[in-house]
Amino acid sequence: MNESQPDLSDLALFQIVATSPSLTNAAQKAGVPLPTMSRRMAHLERSTGRRLFLRGKGGFQLTQDGQSLADELTGLPELRHRVLRWLSKTDQTPTVRITAGLWTSQVLAQSLPATVSGTWAPSFVPSNAILDIARREADIGIRNAEPDHPWLARQKLRSITYAIYATSDAVSRYVSLPGQAPLPPSQAWLHRTHGSNIGLTATDMRLCLDLARSGHGRIVLPCFIGAKQRTLTQLSDPIEDLTHDEWLVSHHDTRHDPPIRAALTAIKTALQASG
Repeated sequence: MNESQPDLSDLALFQIVATSPSLTNAAQKAGVPLPTMSRRMAHLERSTGRRLFLRGKGGFQLTQDGQSLADELTGLPELRHRVLRWLSKTDQTPTVRITAGLWTSQVLAQSLPATVSGTWAPSFVPSNAILDIARREADIGIRNAEPDHPWLARQKLRSITYAIYATSDAVSRYVSLPGQAPLPPSQAWLHRTHGSNIGLTATDMRLCLDLARSGHGRIVLPCFIGAKQRTLTQLSDPIEDLTHDEWLVSHHDTRHDPPIRAALTAIKTALQASG
C-alpha cells in the first residue's frame, strides 16, 4: 500500500484536468507550464498508488479510478473560494513576505501606498538568506536573474543599471563594503576593477552611501538610487558588466490568492515608477 498522502494542490490541479478538454488547456487554466502539470499529475498517481490517466496520442483520458476521484472532488473549487473569502473577511490583515535587495527594499518601503494595509501588509524578510519560495519561506521575490524553476511565475520588471557617483568635491578614492566574500555583484566588481583605490569601507551599504554623500569618496550605486541623491553626481556611463534585468517572482499555486495578487500589482507599479 502506498502510505503517502496526496497533496491538496495536486488534487486541485487534477480537478482542473478532469474538467478540461486537454492537458494543455488545463495547464493554461491553472496558469502553470505544461511540463509542470504533467509532472504533478504523475506525482499524484504515485502518491495515490492508482493509475488515473490513460496516456496516448489522444492525450490524457481518465481511467475508471481517475473518474471516481474526479467525482469525489466535485465542489472543490467552491470550497477553495469559500476558504479564500473567509480569509479575506478576517480582521487581521494578511501578511505577504517579500525578499529583495537593500536598494529595492528601500524603494518599496518608500513607495508602496499606505492603502495597501487594508488588503495586505508587506513583511520584508532577509535578502541574504537562501529563501525558497517553493517551500513558502517567502511569498514574493525580486531577483536579479530569471528563475529556472518551472513552478515559479515570473514577470520582467525593468533593466537595472549601475554607475559611479560622488559629490563635486569628493576625493578620488572609493567607498565600499569590505572585501570579504560574499559580496553583492556591484561591490565584487568594484574590488576587482578598482580595489587598489578603495580608501574607506563600511559594513553596510547605507553607511557607504552616507560617507559618499559627505564627500569621503566615490561609490557604485544602482542608477535608480543614485539619481535621487541630490548631493551626488553621476561620473560614469552605466557599467555594462553590472547591467541586468530585474524579475518579480512568485509561486504558481499562490499568485492568484487575493493578498498576493494585490501585492504583485502594487510592487510592480512601485518599482516600474521608480525608474
